[in-house]
Amino acid sequence: MEVYLDNNATTMVDPEVYKAMEPFFCTIYGNPNSLHKFGAGTHPKMVEALDYLYAGINAADEDDIIITANATESNNAVLKGIWVDNILNGNKNHIITSEVEHPSITAVCKFLETQGVSVTYLPVNEDGVLEASSVKEFIKEDTALVSIMWANNETGKLFPIREIGAICKEAGVAFHTDATQAIGKVPVDVQDCNVDYLSFSAHKFHGPKGVGGLYVKAKKALTPLLHGGEQMGGHRAGTVDVPSMVGMGLAMHLATKPEALAFENTEVKRLRDKLENAILEIPETIVIGGKENRTPNTTLISIRGVEGESMLWDMNQKTIGASTGSACASEDLEANPVMNAFGSDSELAHTGVRFSLSRFTTEEQIDYAIEVVKNAVNRLRNISSSYAYTPKNHESQL
Repeated sequence: MEVYLDNNATTMVDPEVYKAMEPFFCTIYGNPNSLHKFGAGTHPKMVEALDYLYAGINAADEDDIIITANATESNNAVLKGIWVDNILNGNKNHIITSEVEHPSITAVCKFLETQGVSVTYLPVNEDGVLEASSVKEFIKEDTALVSIMWANNETGKLFPIREIGAICKEAGVAFHTDATQAIGKVPVDVQDCNVDYLSFSAHKFHGPKGVGGLYVKAKKALTPLLHGGEQMGGHRAGTVDVPSMVGMGLAMHLATKPEALAFENTEVKRLRDKLENAILEIPETIVIGGKENRTPNTTLISIRGVEGESMLWDMNQKTIGASTGSACASEDLEANPVMNAFGSDSELAHTGVRFSLSRFTTEEQIDYAIEVVKNAVNRLRNISSSYAYTPKNHESQL
């Protein structure tokens, strides 16, 4: 049996989405910017796709949603656009973000620091959550942007976006959130949360890879990342990928319907909890960040005495896909920055395994995964020269 439990990395394309995209490859293929019937034929479905995107995040009619290649491009567009609009002209020179953002945020911030930008990286608490009060504490007169993710990709922990949005609005500071891991799992409402910019990727909610979006609140200035054409109202040059746009729109619609979100928070959560609780029956296992306040599909579990990479290898031999809470860099196994930000000790930081489910995950798959995980832990602990379980050690380490 094949079991895919790495849906925070990417998801399968919903068959309904794939079917909707097919005509736009070989039948309705005109350039949407052309005036002839072949180009004009694409417009109805493009409008429908945009309507779905607007509805999915509750954007207002006067707001903009720019079609991008992915959330990485969207994140770069916001940070670099803010840099051009607010920092190079000398008005403001400060950005606030968190220590656990996706690399498409942190890497850009590191680049901007080389250009003289001041960046504050806020820590998370012991539960892996950023406290809204810390944002308020560090906002200054020269703060140009606050950029905080909606949900963490490793732990699924949800950040206090509504509170942060209110703080930024009161301070008159632009607020951006990377909602890549939130859409389709929890309600995302840009108006309710006072969001100015929001990034997302279709392939995280059963849409195609290679397409994403950037929400821009009405009247918010943002210098384009890509120049060279008038597509997307001049916000992003380049011919629009119509099949992907259509697919992303429908995927957003299917993922954000009330019944779909209800399914995530009942059935998907039930299967996640079943897997999680079964693994926690194994001595010296813990959920990194705890069980509260997280997306319903994600768990990051530390299995003491078992390297995350070794665990993934064993599971892969049994055709189960998951991901690790640590990352390989050159010849060294370096702890994931998220694990370090939680204050994990050096051993714990290498033992995290992330399981992320989707609406296509079945009970049979979870039952099989539980059996494989338990057998793998027993095998790996038996051959580990550094692991020895004792109840006393278990209590002290938890």
